[in-house]
Amino acid sequence: MSGWANYIVFIIATGGFYALLALSLNLIWGGAGMVNLGLAGFFALGAYASALLTVSAGAPIVAGFVGALVVGAVGGYVVTMSTTRLRGDYLAIVTLGFAETIRLIANNEIWLTRGSDGISGIPGPFRAALGGWFNAAYAAGTVALVVLVWFLLRRLDLSPYGRALRAVREDQQVAQVAGKRILRFKIEAFAISAAIAALAGALYGHFNSYVAPDVFQPLITIYIFLAVAAGGVGRAAGAVLGAYLVIFFLEATRFAAAAIPDLSPVQHAAIREMLVGLALVLVLRWRPQGLLPEHIPPAPRPASTS
Repeated sequence: MSGWANYIVFIIATGGFYALLALSLNLIWGGAGMVNLGLAGFFALGAYASALLTVSAGAPIVAGFVGALVVGAVGGYVVTMSTTRLRGDYLAIVTLGFAETIRLIANNEIWLTRGSDGISGIPGPFRAALGGWFNAAYAAGTVALVVLVWFLLRRLDLSPYGRALRAVREDQQVAQVAGKRILRFKIEAFAISAAIAALAGALYGHFNSYVAPDVFQPLITIYIFLAVAAGGVGRAAGAVLGAYLVIFFLEATRFAAAAIPDLSPVQHAAIREMLVGLALVLVLRWRPQGLLPEHIPPAPRPASTS
């Protein structure tokens, strides 16, 4: 494959990882109204869980993916249970601290994660058999998985469970008066959301064959919030669209910053981050509902009795 073809495949695959993270955030933020600033932490949990299982323990790749899902769900459960009395800004601060804790552990516990050197040699499914076509096949598989997760979350959104989540999002007290078990819904939604984010991390690790603490910076969470806000909070299709738009925008700013002469690489990176922040402000100012606003279907009417 040519250089440009590989670059496009890379964008498609990375967009798929971001789309899964956006679907994860959309479920917990757009569905249950809980702000999770710890996406990068769950992303890292999945990546390291799968890498350790497949590299250190020699487990099959499928076991790595399953392990990432389980570790992510357990992590989401623990975070939710430790923040049951917190809402809004306080919950956001705790989840942000969780993500930084995971990154610091990965950076310092050399006996487990190999520290800043990272874990290399992570196997990819059918890498040897596919050869030069591995990246393209993996990107296609990632997109197919994004479609599957989107379909399942869409079905969840249209179900009574999804309507109960939106009730919790709009007014917890009213939902509780209506007989909804608020804590159970929060725990379940957060665990599912964390599992999806961890799955994205596992996919990332097996695609790049390498994970390191520096990959999982808090900036990833900002990118995903921008994706969900741009696509439309509360709508799964909007999250996927927003994720690919963010990837396209990030790559466009790379070329735009590089076109400015007499600047160092550090200054180019700073300009890119400024453009990302400006994009977030513009989206929230001119399109706060997103490109694909949430459409809440009416509740089914009870069958009339004659």
